[in-house]
Amino acid sequence: MIQRPDVDEARDRVRGHIRTTPLLAVEREALGVRAVFKLEYLQHTGSFKARGAFNRILGAREKNLLDPDVGIVVASGGNAGMANAYAASRLGVPATVFVPETAPAVKVARLKAYGARVVLSGTEYAVAYEAAQHEVARSGALYCHAYDQPEIAAGAGTLALELREQVPSAVDTVVVAVGGGGLLAGVTAALDGSVRVVGVEPTGAQTLRSALEAGRPVDVPVSGVAADSLGARRLGDIAFDVTSRLPVQSVVVTDDDIVAARSVLWERWRVVVEHGAATALAGLTSGAYVPEPDETVAIVLCGANTDPTGL
Repeated sequence: MIQRPDVDEARDRVRGHIRTTPLLAVEREALGVRAVFKLEYLQHTGSFKARGAFNRILGAREKNLLDPDVGIVVASGGNAGMANAYAASRLGVPATVFVPETAPAVKVARLKAYGARVVLSGTEYAVAYEAAQHEVARSGALYCHAYDQPEIAAGAGTLALELREQVPSAVDTVVVAVGGGGLLAGVTAALDGSVRVVGVEPTGAQTLRSALEAGRPVDVPVSGVAADSLGARRLGDIAFDVTSRLPVQSVVVTDDDIVAARSVLWERWRVVVEHGAATALAGLTSGAYVPEPDETVAIVLCGANTDPTGL
């Protein structure tokens, strides 16, 4: 569904709209291996999602699939909602974001600050998603999925192209957190088998592991500290397609592992990230993934929309 040329095209399209996020070199003694952090939490709106949001909206505009008066619709009170609301605002089109009635007031306020019209619908994400689909059918708005659209996933993959250019020596392994799999799909497609990709997910939301075992995406129960950002109920079709063609290693970590990794990021490097981003580092600090001594590992810290008082 997406391949390396799609990511190349996305990078050309979003250039000038997104930030080139920096790297932080990690002391070898900290993880026992040469490593860098890709600081994607410094992206617009605090997560990598802005890359896909810009690619989706700009691509639709190029193909005349976007009515500039009607704009976009998204169902997400989290990182995807904020990224798409921000991108729409910067590109001068309206955004309507459907969120559950249980969405935290602070997230609703942020969405409104980005200029979005926020619609509260139901008590679960599934209800908000259904309401968003009705709005798309009624209004002709462009729907922007949180992770399972080609432009969204290809946009996310642009961070891997940046990464390869930023590291002076070759990267052997890229480690990413997995929820619905948009980031995993984009990064894997961008690297096209030239670099090992490790997908790390919580025990409470094993979308990738379950899909690989079942041979197809399947619904999984969702719980745990990272559920606000890694809480998809199944792996996206795009991610499954990419991981069926290109090798990806799956590892699973516990909530305790994630909390510990998040604390280490703050205590050692003064980096504040959400639990979903810390999940990637937990893959190494927990021992779930053990690199070879001569590996160079890049760990993507994908978002920072969190409450720092919990550190």
